[in-house]
Amino acid sequence: MDDFPHGLEDDTAANPFTQVPIEIVISVGRARPVIRDLLRLKPDSVLPLDKKVTDPVELYVGDRLIARGELEEIEGDSSGQLAVRLTEVADLKAGL
Repeated sequence: MDDFPHGLEDDTAANPFTQVPIEIVISVGRARPVIRDLLRLKPDSVLPLDKKVTDPVELYVGDRLIARGELEEIEGDSSGQLAVRLTEVADLKAGL
């Protein structure tokens, strides 16, 4: 298995910014309550989202959609930790 997907080994040597960590936000859905319902939220309230459990999640860097995937639970030493298996990835060679 390659250490660098999609031939990115060339880019990492030429660009020192490839070593800078970034934050990826995983969006599982949106809620659209009316303000009255928002003010009534308390522990154990259930807030319905616009997605189903089986729908793909979206990965963002800033406001740019970079990928879609499926939520998974990691097994082994990190058992119980949430992860995302990517199903679609945008072409990021032009930058973020």
